[in-house]
Amino acid sequence: MTTTSASDGLEVGRSPGRSTLQPGQISQLVVVDLRTRTERVVFERDTLIESPNWTPDGQWFVINGGGRLYRLPADGSGGLEHIPVGSVSGVNNDHVLSPDGNRIYFSAEGHLYCVDIVGGEARRVSNVHPAKQRYGYWLHGVSPDESTLAYVSVEPEGNQPRARRNLATIPATGGPDNQITEGVNAYDGPEYSPDGQWIYYNSEEAASVPGHAQLFRMRPDGTGREQLTFDDRVNWFPHLAPDGTRLVFISYEPGTVSHPADVPVTLRVMPANGGTPETVATLFGGQGTLNTNSWAADSQRFAFLAYPART
Repeated sequence: MTTTSASDGLEVGRSPGRSTLQPGQISQLVVVDLRTRTERVVFERDTLIESPNWTPDGQWFVINGGGRLYRLPADGSGGLEHIPVGSVSGVNNDHVLSPDGNRIYFSAEGHLYCVDIVGGEARRVSNVHPAKQRYGYWLHGVSPDESTLAYVSVEPEGNQPRARRNLATIPATGGPDNQITEGVNAYDGPEYSPDGQWIYYNSEEAASVPGHAQLFRMRPDGTGREQLTFDDRVNWFPHLAPDGTRLVFISYEPGTVSHPADVPVTLRVMPANGGTPETVATLFGGQGTLNTNSWAADSQRFAFLAYPART
């Protein structure tokens, strides 16, 4: 039995940038099995951890916390094992695994890096832009052949430091940035489909009110855009199952702006080419719950993090 929705006494709607839990709050790593429609808590901790990735061999979760990367046995046994990344600091919740599970690509301090799954000296993938440009990288996807990374390019507009949030790609070995979208936009969460034919993402491009993000997909060159969700909820971070048949995403209450922490949310599953979403989990969470892909290799289970009050 889980306690993922218990939020008594906790502040609701904190900033996505929060770096600690509230007093009396826990991080709870939960696995959903879609075959049995069950949830299982595999790990709890009284400090903030975020964004689980499930290794393709099924043995580990990769998560972040306190500016570091960790791995955890997938059955929850043992504790967190630090994954060293050399001199890089400030690792955030934007990390993804290579298709073979041997490498971790991650964001830290506005750049993109790659490190071996067991750790080592991280290699910078992203480019150094002029300081006045204030160009930043938020990683979300890696192509199935591992040749290309999909990320959110972040630039200021006026007095808003993150007003220009667009979709872009870069060679995984380093190279030129390729902007797919341009302008003052609110794109996020770009992730490749397992066949490499689509990039799935969330945006406000169809919104009539600020914050009303929905799910979309486009070809990797930016053509063929299709809207996938059409409801009054605020939908973020689509993640494709390895078999490519369906996706899971986090869904906020109507009227939500951005993707805050510590709010009631649902996790919903839908066919990869669109259809009626089905709610499969209800919890107290938000930022850090499902930022990056957390499917198991069997395409029947996925993991998420909830942040309930300790009961």
